[in-house]
Amino acid sequence: MAAPARVTLADIYRAHERILPYIHMTPVFTNSTFDKRIGRNAFFKAENLQKTGSFKARGALNAVSNLRDTYISARPVSTVIALKERNPDVPGVVTHSTGNHGQALAWAAKTVGLRCAVIVPHDTPQVKKDAISSYGAELVLCEPTPQSRQETCDKIAKEQGLEFIPPFDYNDVIAGQGTIAMELLKQAPDLDAILVPVSGGGMSSGIAIAAKAIKPGIKIYLVEAEGKMCEKSLRAGERLWPNPPQFVDTIADAIRTQQLGHVTWPILLNHAEKDVFSVNDEDMIKGMKFAFQRMKLVIEAASGAAVAAAMSDKLAGMDKEMKNIGVILCGGNVDIEKLPW
Repeated sequence: MAAPARVTLADIYRAHERILPYIHMTPVFTNSTFDKRIGRNAFFKAENLQKTGSFKARGALNAVSNLRDTYISARPVSTVIALKERNPDVPGVVTHSTGNHGQALAWAAKTVGLRCAVIVPHDTPQVKKDAISSYGAELVLCEPTPQSRQETCDKIAKEQGLEFIPPFDYNDVIAGQGTIAMELLKQAPDLDAILVPVSGGGMSSGIAIAAKAIKPGIKIYLVEAEGKMCEKSLRAGERLWPNPPQFVDTIADAIRTQQLGHVTWPILLNHAEKDVFSVNDEDMIKGMKFAFQRMKLVIEAASGAAVAAAMSDKLAGMDKEMKNIGVILCGGNVDIEKLPW
């Protein structure tokens, strides 16, 4: 696991330069019906249209590209050209994921020519498992617990000599996810706040670092699945989650990790608002349906949580001067044969 060194805006700019030739600069959508409904202006950053169907492509590609380049730069000059062409000695990568990071890492590894193995809980949606395999990665199933994910990942890494790329607690991943905020604040520079779905905290940490550096007065609000307990921990200023780590019971498989990461926790404690939007399954479905029906966008439940937060009574009761709200549609990898409604 990466040491908790600080990720800076400069790291995020470098990450953007590194990944931009391969990713989409995703569009920002608005919807007048939605704006009238919430009494504010909402700007939807459509990472559901990103490579592999989620924001995770950014962090994964930054991580594997940096790993590859670092390894190559340490090799004798005589082998550099061969390594750049076929990467025979660069270690492959492995991770555990509920699906989106796994897809992203498989795609990123294929993009730069590295081997990849992905450990996923056996109850991960089939559409996500199929996508991981389609990118050429080795798919390994485990029990649906954080402990089983990590233990299986450690075993595969040791057996195959692979480099572990965590889903969130990794500086290059955090820097890659921070590029979302760089783009969003160019596309919608007058934002007062951003609503960000949160699981382990890689995306929210990256967005918080970038957004606060570019526009110090902006507010970063976390959007969690009900039962995650982020607000309680943030207000207390300490990690209050029960151990061992567990998943929360939610339809949003992408944000069911209960605890924030150990690298991401201090970042969010410093940069995120203490008010957290906690969203239940019913409201996530309402958010999904609005995007499907009124915006013609396919989003998954974690994105639906952000839409629901924007429609919530909690936001309605907040400062009316907070007029322009960024909403991160983090992914669109939903199984259309098994929609949650």
